[in-house]
Amino acid sequence: MQRRLSGRPPIIVDGQRLEADVQLMLAMSAMIGEPVWDERLQPEAARTVVRETAATAAGRKIVPVGAVEDLTVAGLPARRYVSAEPGEKPALLYLHGGGFVVGDLETHDPPCRVLCRHAGVDVLSVEYRKAPEHPFPGYVDDARRAYEWAAERYDRVVVGGDSAGGNLAATLALEYDPELALLIYPVTDMTTIRESHRLFGKGFFLTDEFRDWYAGHFLGDGDPADPLRSPLLSPNLKDSAPVLLILAGFDPLRDEGRAYGRALEDAGVPVTTRLFPGLIHSFIHAIGASPSSRAALIETAGMLRALLQRAA
Repeated sequence: MQRRLSGRPPIIVDGQRLEADVQLMLAMSAMIGEPVWDERLQPEAARTVVRETAATAAGRKIVPVGAVEDLTVAGLPARRYVSAEPGEKPALLYLHGGGFVVGDLETHDPPCRVLCRHAGVDVLSVEYRKAPEHPFPGYVDDARRAYEWAAERYDRVVVGGDSAGGNLAATLALEYDPELALLIYPVTDMTTIRESHRLFGKGFFLTDEFRDWYAGHFLGDGDPADPLRSPLLSPNLKDSAPVLLILAGFDPLRDEGRAYGRALEDAGVPVTTRLFPGLIHSFIHAIGASPSSRAALIETAGMLRALLQRAA
């Protein structure tokens, strides 16, 4: 029924079948109309659009956790989600996605709640400074300061993030000593166009236009081969913390995520990879609109819980 409502037969690309609820969600989004991601769209307007879109996709149901507290971390706005489970819990320092330009504490409130509740961790969500107002490496420095703040206060620290936030979490995992890194469809290589970019650059949320708009605001004249931008090119991959790598099948970033996982494994780093073949980039925001996306995020939290229990 969902596929019939979408107006299209099942969408199968590269041997993967798009989840029916995601197919319907994309069709409805196309009917409503998307903003034009070009030079006319200013960053502040884009932030408003993304905030509203994330709220709609997350739905009205609020996932309960033990407690929620707004605070300041290393001079940055932050929000702490306290697990209701007894005893001392690991802290997940979470860095939001959004192409280093959009995203904030509000856009990532629903997924942080899910991770807190189902992984049994205290989540520390930090809003770093964003481009173009605060160009590279400002947001990298913010992530470092946030990690150092957390490491002074928690015995067990995990770093995590999605997309651009996954990029920052990967950098922290290389430079510091967290217990684990949760990388959700991370940006890992800005130098190479891979097959997944060609396959999924149209019609699956993270379009070529969307990605170009982001790059135009955060990359500028910077070197995309800088390992702080493209951690896949780091000469120190062997120094990374163990990684839980979460990927989506219909995501332009799928193949660079796979490449990063293989490179870490070749360097001797323990990597646990889970590909959700029928999902799209940014699925962690769609927990209200897409049951399959919600289930995937809960499964991700369960994997994180299991890996942390194993390491304890």
